[in-house]
Parts: sequence; C-alpha cells; structure tokens
Amino acid sequence: MDANRNKVREMSIARTIEKLRKNNMDAAYLPSAQDVVPMLRSMLEEGCSIALGGSVTLVETGALKLLRSDSYRLIDRYESGLDAAGIRKRFIEAFGADVFVTSVNAITEHGELYCVDGTSNRVAAMLFGPTKVIVIAGWQKIVPLLRDAVDRVKRIAAPANAIRLERDTPCVKTGYCVAPFNDDRNLMSIPPGTCDHGVCSNMVIMGRQQVKGRLSVLIVGEELGY
Repeated sequence: MDANRNKVREMSIARTIEKLRKNNMDAAYLPSAQDVVPMLRSMLEEGCSIALGGSVTLVETGALKLLRSDSYRLIDRYESGLDAAGIRKRFIEAFGADVFVTSVNAITEHGELYCVDGTSNRVAAMLFGPTKVIVIAGWQKIVPLLRDAVDRVKRIAAPANAIRLERDTPCVKTGYCVAPFNDDRNLMSIPPGTCDHGVCSNMVIMGRQQVKGRLSVLIVGEELGY
C-alpha cells in the first residue's frame, strides 16, 4: 500500500482503538494475519472452553485451526456429522463457554461494533453468557459512522454471506441489498416481504460495555472476511 494511504489507515485505526477503549473494550492492533494466532495463544488459558461465531476471518487467520488443537476444549459448531439438533445444542452450549471468538460486520470510529445476523446465535453470545469475547476483524471493517456500517452490510457483508450460505435472496443475484439505501428512520429499511430468505434478521449495536474488558477487539492490518 502507498505510504500516504497507509498513514491515513493507521490514523483511522488509532482513532477507533481509542474509542473502543473508552467504551470499556480492550482493543489492539495486529499488523498482519500472521500475528493473530500468537496473540490468541497469549489471551487464552490452556484447557479453557471456547465457542465460535460463524466467521470467515477465523479460517483466514488460522484461528480456527489453533482453537481445534488439544490445548483447548472447543465447542465446535463446524464438527462434521452434526445435524440441525446437534448444531443447536452447540449454540446453546456456547453461552456457558469461558471464551467466545468471532468477528463483526463493521466497527465505527466512534467505538461501536455493528453486527447483523440471521440465526443470531453469534450476537446472542457476544451480548451475554461467555466470560470473555474476542473479536477479530480486518481493518477494512472500520467505518466512520453507524450509517456507514449499515451501508457496508448492505453492499458487502450480507451479499457475500448470502452467497456463501447459498441463500435465495435478491442480494445473491444483484450483489447488493434489496433496499440499498439507508433510511434514518429505519436502520436497515428492508420492506417486509421483500427478502424472505435473508440473513439480516437482527441488527445489534454494541457500545459502552458495563463489564470492562469482557470484550476484546483485535484489528488486523489486512483485509479479512466480509
């Protein structure tokens, strides 16, 4: 990346980390995806129980491979052979995990995390249950304002995830939301009945946390996930 653009990026990351910390979240910058696994090792106690949110980022950084090692007790939602009832059981078990590891759809420079989910097991565990939550996100998920976070989901995260999950949604065909423009009166502004098989069921904004340090955000200096 051009040195001047890189400087602008670094300033945005620094602003975001400052605001996340003011919102009672731990936050750190990791220059590359290769730094994620060593950082996770330093944050996790051997033998602790760990649950996962659905995340491409965890695969791309090698975090999933680490968490599947014998050093931890992984509640593995991706284990082969699980039927729908088995997957649901893992989702429920996640609430009692020592640590929940996941990613987010966007992070604002105001120190907010923005998540849009379908099944919503991810956001549920982020909000309550596990003793600690670790969020790993590529730097490209940082946006200036909450409305930019919504726009990012509509034009990048939701279409990519709907394609990955093989959903029959308008965004799979067009590459953007059926309601591509924001409406300040309605955060997602998806008209009822226009996206019956979508992945955007619940929208969660995480701001200042009551339990200081429960939530840690690792911002990686590479583009990762959706």
